[in-house]
Amino acid sequence: MLEFGQSPSQPAADLIKDGTEETFMPDVVEASQEVPVIVDFWAPWCGPCKTLGPMLEQAVTAAKGRVKMVKIDVDQNQRLAQMLSQQGLPLQSIPTVVAFFKGQIADMFQGAQPESEIKAFVERVAGLAGDGGLGEALEAAETMLAEGAAADAAQTFAAILGEDAANAAAFGGMVRAYLALGETEQAEGFLNAVPPELAGKPEVEAARAQLELARQAADAGPLGELRAAVEADPANHQARFDLATALHAAGDVEDAVAELLELFRRDREWNDGAAKAQLFTIFDALKPTDPVVLNGRRKLSSMIFA
Repeated sequence: MLEFGQSPSQPAADLIKDGTEETFMPDVVEASQEVPVIVDFWAPWCGPCKTLGPMLEQAVTAAKGRVKMVKIDVDQNQRLAQMLSQQGLPLQSIPTVVAFFKGQIADMFQGAQPESEIKAFVERVAGLAGDGGLGEALEAAETMLAEGAAADAAQTFAAILGEDAANAAAFGGMVRAYLALGETEQAEGFLNAVPPELAGKPEVEAARAQLELARQAADAGPLGELRAAVEADPANHQARFDLATALHAAGDVEDAVAELLELFRRDREWNDGAAKAQLFTIFDALKPTDPVVLNGRRKLSSMIFA
């Protein structure tokens, strides 16, 4: 059985501040080496920002030092926003809220969110710095899963749930471990047993998306035949959609996204918007900071708002 340590002492005050291009490195990148830092990219003309900002501040304050917050006005810091966008951080729309830990992007979301989701986001980010050892255990389980030791990962996720029955990351991890073991029915059963209060959590939604993609993979057609069909008739939307499914099933996620983006470009309304829906399923199954997600969302947004 895993043994979990004690949570570290809480940091001092000075939790929320305004940031600029000049203070971004010390206030965000360097500060996040010790405690997670949530950056709220906003603008005075942004209506949703006026609602989101105070809710974020309240949730950060309630975390009692386990997370800090920096507010950056993108209008006053356009060079910083442009630089971050060039590095793959999508700031085309605001509000955009990004969590940094150890100098790296750890989590993010865009647009207005209900208060319950904001609280959950802040609590999830706050837990990165220390949660009685559960974070280290989750990281170990994820490493096991990535290295192919799905059974060991499942045991570790189960141990975490024994310590914290409301741990959404462990629930999602269990589902993904079952999928890695080829036990689709068990994955579905476990997912259906997720407590209602966790059903909408990002980790659980990601596992749900991966389950859907696993089902599709089981019915994926021959990759070579589908590629040939698309090359013979680029306007064959069904063949292109099926090709994207086959590519994803083969592990070529980037090319699968590219085919779906091309399908959306050609006919965004085809099959009740199937290309866009499938893109969101793939994005949901990946980490929000995955380059495939960041690039795919940016390209999709450019087509939607073109």
